[in-house]
Formats: sequence, structure tokens, C-alpha cells
Amino acid sequence: MNIYFACSITGGREFESVYQEIVAALLADGHEIPTSHLAESEVMEEERVIAPREVYERDVNWIQNCDALVAEVSVPSHGVGYEIAYALNLNKPVLCLHQQDRKVSKMITGNPHPALTIHAYQDVKEALNRARAFLHTP
Repeated sequence: MNIYFACSITGGREFESVYQEIVAALLADGHEIPTSHLAESEVMEEERVIAPREVYERDVNWIQNCDALVAEVSVPSHGVGYEIAYALNLNKPVLCLHQQDRKVSKMITGNPHPALTIHAYQDVKEALNRARAFLHTP
């Protein structure tokens, strides 16, 4: 399955290790993740040299061509919120994962879109179980 993985870049990277574990596990499960580089520590330097229009066009194309979007939303991010809304507008299945004790925007938690699934998790293992269930991966 082609998965668009969304996570905070400029909003904060305190869950970077979680992003990395989710991406690594989903790749190991055989999924394609064109945004896997977003989980890497070097992403800030890599994305800094790309023009904003180029990032927008690249990412929108990836969303248009994905089978599903998985977002880690524990850290607020304008970009991730936009990506979620864009994917939902295309009726793509979207999973939003967030750490149990984190506040998540009510624009996400209050959204009744039938393609949107939101789950809190206590640890990375639970996040992976939620993602695998959502993607129907054993």
C-alpha cells in the first residue's frame, strides 16, 4: 500500500523517534512511504533547500497518489492539518495517531468525516498496532 506519512517538521520534533519507529515498521511490513524522509533527523536541512512551491506540488502529488494517509499529530502542525484536510477532501482514508496525554486540535477530533480515524496511544507498540489495524496489516 502507498502511504503518505505526515508528521510535524517545523512545529517541533519531540516525537521524532516515534515517527522513525512507525515509518520503519510500516516499511518493513512492505508498504511504500514516499514521505519516509520526514521521519529522519536530517529532514530540516533537506527541506530547507527546497522552494515552498516545490514542496507543495510534491506533497499534493504524493497525497493524490496515496492509498491512505497516516499522521502522527501529537505536535501541532499547520502543514499536517492541511495534509489531513486535503486527503479527506479526496476521500482518502486518514488515520491520526497521538500520544494519550496530548491535546489535539478540535478541528481534527471534532471532524465527523467517515474516512477519518483518530486513536490515542500510550506507547509506540500501541501506535503500531493501531496503524496496522487501520491498514489491515497483520
